[in-house]
Parts: sequence; structure tokens; C-alpha cells
Amino acid sequence: MSVVESNRSYGGLPVAQRRAQRRARFAEAALSVFAERTYAKSSVTDICAVAGLSRRQFYEEYASREELLVAVYDDIQQDARAAVRTAVASVGSADLSAIIVAAVTAYVSAMATDTRRAKLAFVEIVGVGAEVEAHRLLVRREWGQVLAELAGAAMVAELPAGYLRMATTAFIGAVNATVHQWSLDDPRPPIADLVDVLTTMLLALMARIADVAR
Repeated sequence: MSVVESNRSYGGLPVAQRRAQRRARFAEAALSVFAERTYAKSSVTDICAVAGLSRRQFYEEYASREELLVAVYDDIQQDARAAVRTAVASVGSADLSAIIVAAVTAYVSAMATDTRRAKLAFVEIVGVGAEVEAHRLLVRREWGQVLAELAGAAMVAELPAGYLRMATTAFIGAVNATVHQWSLDDPRPPIADLVDVLTTMLLALMARIADVAR
């Protein structure tokens, strides 16, 4: 979009702002449609109906349902990473336990408080296709980097080649399965219990990483 086009107004709003609002409506609709009907059994028409927008407007924003799925997935992941980093920065302490509690609490709040987000991020994104799966694995590696930051550069440097990748992959898989199950439970256990379980796991993993790094 050119600068002129983005500054042009329709209905009193610049084109860029109208498009942003439209994409937000499609994203919100996708969360509901993919969670309730599943990605495999939903259509562009379903999304448009929930968003209150037309198919023409959809294809002005996205090339396909798959592109919208990935865009919403990325938004969820980016929100979660930002929440974790903000929470860790706000701890104001070098105490690893306090840092991990803050990080886990922020992650759970960002990923699972809205059960639609949990279902899209942990279920609907899986097995869509080769390109989407490659993207999902890339995002998982980015979470591995977040865990590496928690472990600390000095500790990571002392680990055998590939050890951190295995450790973080194992933990991320366990976290995703646990958070997804928690989001489905009815009645749902207190969030403090979920945080306690995940914190215990991560502290144990960090302790083992420290042992291996010595």
C-alpha cells in the first residue's frame, strides 16, 4: 500500500486504520470459528459470517484460511513471549525461583485464559501442512531461546552440543500439553496449581542443566 493510499479516508477513517480494524475482526472471528468448528471443518464463508464482513474483504487481507490461521497463531505467540519477557523484567531480583514463577504465570495467562487461543495454538495449528508445520517448529525454537535466556548465557555455553535443544523441546512439549489440558478441564483447577506444576518442572530442569554445565 502506498503512502497516499494509506492516508486516504473512507467513512472518516484512514485506509490503514480501516484495514487494521478489518484484520482484527477477521482474527477474532477466526479464533471462534477454528476453536468451535475446527480448522479442517471450517470455511472462509464461516469466518466472514462471524466477522460480519464479505469474502471480497477477506481476500483483500489474506490469500487463504491458512494465512489467517498462521497470522492469528503468530499474534498469540508474540503476545505470550512479550508477556513473559515483561514479567521477568519486572521481578527485579536474581532469584531464579521468582523469575520462573513470573514467567510461567505470564505464559499461562497469555496462552490459556482464553480457551480459543489455547485450542488454536496447541491443536488446530498442528498438521495443517508442511509449510505451517515448519513455521510451528520455528516458533518452538524461539521459545527455546526464551528458556535459554532464563538459564543464562554462561550456563548455556558450558552445555554439550544439542543438550539445550533436547531439554527445551521436552519441556515445551510438556508445557503445551499440560496448559491445553488445563484449559479444557471443567471445573478448571486454580491457575495457581497449574503454575505450581509447571514451575516445579522448570526448576527441576534448570537444576539439571546447571549440573550438566558444571
